[in-house]
Amino acid sequence: MKYLQLIRLPNLFLLALMQLTFRYGFLVPQDIPLALADWQYLLLVLATVLIAAAGYVINDIFDQDSDAINKPERAIVGKFITEGRAYNIYVGLNISGVAIGFYLSNVILRPSFAVVFILIAALLYFYATNLKQTPLLGNLVVAALLALSVLIIGIFDLYPATYEANQKEMGVFFKILLDYALFAFFINLIREIAKDAEDAKGDYNAGIKTLPILIGAGRTAKLIFVLLLIAVVFIVFYLNNHLMQNDLYHATIYSLVVVVAPLLYLAVKSWPATTTADYRHISSVLKWIIFFGILSIAVITFNIQMNA
Repeated sequence: MKYLQLIRLPNLFLLALMQLTFRYGFLVPQDIPLALADWQYLLLVLATVLIAAAGYVINDIFDQDSDAINKPERAIVGKFITEGRAYNIYVGLNISGVAIGFYLSNVILRPSFAVVFILIAALLYFYATNLKQTPLLGNLVVAALLALSVLIIGIFDLYPATYEANQKEMGVFFKILLDYALFAFFINLIREIAKDAEDAKGDYNAGIKTLPILIGAGRTAKLIFVLLLIAVVFIVFYLNNHLMQNDLYHATIYSLVVVVAPLLYLAVKSWPATTTADYRHISSVLKWIIFFGILSIAVITFNIQMNA
């Protein structure tokens, strides 16, 4: 169980489910050519999950001091698993993920695309070792990596199956993936700031200067409030222009209930936020907003089929 806690199994499960939803809840029902066979797409999901798991491991290795203060009951490395063994797990997960990525890159006849997996692994390492200590930059990197887990679907499954005759159609689907990647990026950016606020005490004692430590808890709460309102405005605008105007009322109601309403709720909760529990709650709800927000792609697909 400690090994499963180390790699954050529930988070990996959600990541895999989101990628499977894009394929089987959105792309496959469109009856368009895809570059990967089903089992190859499962390998793509596996590669993403393995590298993400490695990222969690290396983060725990370098967060031992702050975790001992912030999350003593959840600390794994140095307590239940030795640092040396954790490093071995990290290396094994990364090698496996990158190797699968190299294989898939050759399957689609784009061997240079393997650099995507190497880049993700490298960024996760530099985040844990250096970037996390750089205010906001570390948050931006982690948010971008989640967005990349959406875009990688288009890179490996859509782009290689695109040719001149279907270029316009495939461009539309890639644009939709990009829209969801931007959604994941922005909401996860807010979540990373909230997580830093949650961990401020331990990070401060460990000498890690995150944004909440530099600007203070009060200003961080106000920043999160403003970012949440910006997210609400853009999402409502998107729903009106892309769903409502195409008579996708079921998908619109779903998005209002599971995305917009919780964001407004968090905006209200974030303004007076001061305690670790406050920010932990904000972070937890944002994670589920990302998950159910991405699942909306399947609801949109179902709604389109209903209207046909």
